[in-house]
Amino acid sequence: MHIVMPQKKEISQFSLQIEQFVRDKNIPYIEAVVMFCEERDFELEVAAKLISGTLKAKIKMEAEKLNCLPKPKTRKLPIKCK
Repeated sequence: MHIVMPQKKEISQFSLQIEQFVRDKNIPYIEAVVMFCEERDFELEVAAKLISGTLKAKIKMEAEKLNCLPKPKTRKLPIKCK
């Protein structure tokens, strides 16, 4: 089995197309990836390899807002206001 890693140009192009989908259709990033793949008969497994770090971060933030992922636990110091 021969695995081909996507090139930086392909990852960049995919991200730009997803960003355009989000703007044009006013939909979340997660939905944009799925819709993009469905419209172009593109497998989600292939798309997963093309998602850039920036796009992953945006998808993760959306998933946290929608409670699909647990929100990161942050430790805050107790601050007393006077």
